[in-house]
Amino acid sequence: MERVAVLWFPGLSNEGPRGDEARAFSEALEIIGEHCPFVGPVRLGLAALPARAPSRFYGGEEAVLDLLRDELGAFAERVGTAVRLGIADGLFAGVMAAREEVLVPPGCTPQFLAPFPVSVLRRAELAVLTQRLGLSTLGWFASLPEDRVLERFGNDGVHCHRVARGEIGDLEGIRDPRIGARLRCLHEVAPSTAQPSFFGGTSLADERAARAAIRLQQRFGPTMVQVARVRPGHDPADRAELVPFGSRPPELADTTAPWPGGLPAPSPTTVFSPPVPVRLTDPAGAPVEVSARGLLTAVPDRCIIAGESRQFGIVAWAGPWPLTTRWWDLRRARARLQVLTDAGVGLLLAAERGGWLLLGRYD
Repeated sequence: MERVAVLWFPGLSNEGPRGDEARAFSEALEIIGEHCPFVGPVRLGLAALPARAPSRFYGGEEAVLDLLRDELGAFAERVGTAVRLGIADGLFAGVMAAREEVLVPPGCTPQFLAPFPVSVLRRAELAVLTQRLGLSTLGWFASLPEDRVLERFGNDGVHCHRVARGEIGDLEGIRDPRIGARLRCLHEVAPSTAQPSFFGGTSLADERAARAAIRLQQRFGPTMVQVARVRPGHDPADRAELVPFGSRPPELADTTAPWPGGLPAPSPTTVFSPPVPVRLTDPAGAPVEVSARGLLTAVPDRCIIAGESRQFGIVAWAGPWPLTTRWWDLRRARARLQVLTDAGVGLLLAAERGGWLLLGRYD
């Protein structure tokens, strides 16, 4: 069975919304590839390479591990992750070896795997059933006759049984088939076959811009090139964010989830950050407030920008739309109001903590 060296970066195993982990993992693969060109990703944060060729070149498997530790030390410290390395017979045993940071001698895979719980096979139902039968470890599971395993656990159980016995090195499901394409997207932009046209159509401007952004990221770092993205939220300022170019798109569940209290379309053209304090008064000049029931205490007549001489007459208004966030989030009680001024400009106001704020302007 092929000897496999595995590198595990625990801090890069789960990708956040900005995609920093994927970019860092891609950088780690480039560092490894300078010395071991046949390295490949298994899943995010986990890489593997055949150990035979580099061990011959560098003078043994232990020498390969020492070299990779030295080369990855500064990188791991910079991105804030540990690096765990191991070598064993087959990919599955190599992953477990990296987890324990050991070099398993050739032919010793069954003995090495025997103490691990059956749950490491990533089969929840199999782990529960074997636990009920008193077979809590891979060693006990591997000791069962194969025909009994087939009878009780089916073909997939036989496959896991052979992995536990060290007869098969690659466990089904251990690889993420999407990780290669995910990492390639960080460095490549698919060429466009569409021709530019004078009256619309698709040009190559976006493709050239994407290639330029990737080159800048490779030179100055992934966070130095950022793009705007709209995310779910209640207010316009909550919905806009800057993320590094190439970040993973938001999950579908996040974009389709309901947002009670969210403002209806359209959104303001200009969003003020931070919001601008304003005063809202009625025709008599008295302050307009929002009652405990979420209603205006008077008809709004004028909007006055705090600290400035500018003021606008109000000819129409809509709202208010109250918003009270949940206790486990940032506690906020806010009521939003849309007004149309005598200058023909729409404003988005918010009543919060006894005052009014200008959140945005509809141009």
